[in-house]
Amino acid sequence: MHRNVTICIAAAFALSVGSFFSLPVFGQTQLPAASPQDRALARDIFKQLIEINTTDTPRGSVTAGAAAMQKRFLDAGFPAEDVHLLGPDPRKQNLVVRLRAAAPTAEKPVLFLCHMDVVQALRSDWSTDPFQFVEKDGYYYGRGTQDMKDSDAALVATFLRLRKEGYKPHRDLVLALTADEEGGKFNGAAWLLRTHRELVDAAYVINPDSGGVELDHGRPVVADVEATEKVYADYQVTATNPGGHSSRPRPDNAIYELTAALNRLAAFSFPFEMNAVTRTYFENLARQETGPAANDMHAILATPPDLNAVARLSAEPSFNSNFRTTCVATRLNAGHANNALPQTAQANVNCRIFPGHSPEEIRRQLADLFADPKLTVKYVSDAGVVADTAPDRKAMVPPAPIPEVFEPLTRITQALWPGTPVTPVMENGASDSIYFAQAGIPCYGYSAIALERDDDRAHGQDERLPVDSYWKSLDFFYAFAKELSAK
Repeated sequence: MHRNVTICIAAAFALSVGSFFSLPVFGQTQLPAASPQDRALARDIFKQLIEINTTDTPRGSVTAGAAAMQKRFLDAGFPAEDVHLLGPDPRKQNLVVRLRAAAPTAEKPVLFLCHMDVVQALRSDWSTDPFQFVEKDGYYYGRGTQDMKDSDAALVATFLRLRKEGYKPHRDLVLALTADEEGGKFNGAAWLLRTHRELVDAAYVINPDSGGVELDHGRPVVADVEATEKVYADYQVTATNPGGHSSRPRPDNAIYELTAALNRLAAFSFPFEMNAVTRTYFENLARQETGPAANDMHAILATPPDLNAVARLSAEPSFNSNFRTTCVATRLNAGHANNALPQTAQANVNCRIFPGHSPEEIRRQLADLFADPKLTVKYVSDAGVVADTAPDRKAMVPPAPIPEVFEPLTRITQALWPGTPVTPVMENGASDSIYFAQAGIPCYGYSAIALERDDDRAHGQDERLPVDSYWKSLDFFYAFAKELSAK
């Protein structure tokens, strides 16, 4: 898809969503608080999931986590034919659970899509064991507390609570817990769509792997709903050299060549861009902000945008990633002996590509930036296959805002965080929404998780989640699931 087409689609979304979110709050929603027993169960599920290693490593197994949840559903009385554990690899099994409607209906189900795999974490890097569920100082610590076993656990607990209460939805509710969203050869969302679409076919998808409530020193500023997302791409940057004896250093050895290229990348910024989705986000955010930040937001929305204001806002990483394509070196490997000049030095450069640009376009831009014939820049697929060229992958097309999704989402969000505006955003990472969007199924990203802007620790050290944030997400998903499946 050409860039101008992508922006036109986004513009249509922003116009419709802008008018939608200017509507008044839809009535007053009173949330039924979870009982102490429901909370105890939800905490136990969260703890169990955190303490099962689901990394894409020899010690990790998504199947172990999926099988543990399968047992909970079967023990709770879900029919075996509605609890499916399946996948293309023994360690990468996905779980698909269906809560059936009270009577047969022509309406397609609502699908909640959650990945169970997490990024590797080393004990030596953390102040706690990343695969132990630790509660201290008002936080839950552990790998996956933010990305995204919090939502996995909340939705498992929600489905179990609905079953216990004898709730009969007007349409089926489906929960998919999948493998390899973070990386690996067996992406569960793509595999289920390709081989078992009947299990996950839906009217629309709610993906809690994105979106949520932004806090500024405890103050809820904005509730983000994913409308589109960047394209994920990895590149292998390689420098080669004849090498030689380390007693005779040379200025052109492979490590020096590679680090010079990476230094150029670190000093480089891709051009500032804005599409209709990100414009709507900053328009809404500017109404909430005060002082210099608000002035700068208004300035970047001007025509032409104030690039000095862009530079000031770009100092905040979450804003910077909304403004442009970003690329960063994430892994290094070089040399073959301590007493020899390296003959090969390699880096992985990870890019999150602004909608409208392809991975191949960015690969060529990196090669031009490095401007070194001794370097090669190759594309690395999700399965780890290295190729000379990259694909022409398209960004997720923003779906129209469906009132039956956004009316209850807005109401319930207002009940939990009064006065907080709900706005479309561009997901700066990437998610499994892309596979369903490409299959023609609308996807909406919203986690109902509230986090401080400067405390995003997903994929990082000492990942943690405020305890109160987990309880609010639990209340949200219970109310939201019932609203989406009511007659």
